Amino acid sequence: MMSLVGLIATGSLAVGGAMALVNTAVGFVTYLAYERFWANVDWGRHAGQ
Repeated sequence: MMSLVGLIATGSLAVGGAMALVNTAVGFVTYLAYERFWANVDWGRHAGQ
């Protein structure tokens, strides 16, 4: 989908594909950082669980 948006916005399939790859990489890294952050939050957890 992002490659189609990039193609429409720029008129270039190569740039659209690059935008899709960058979008996927940024989303993946953001997801990993988000999960690592929340894995360290202890709200509502009891010791030993």
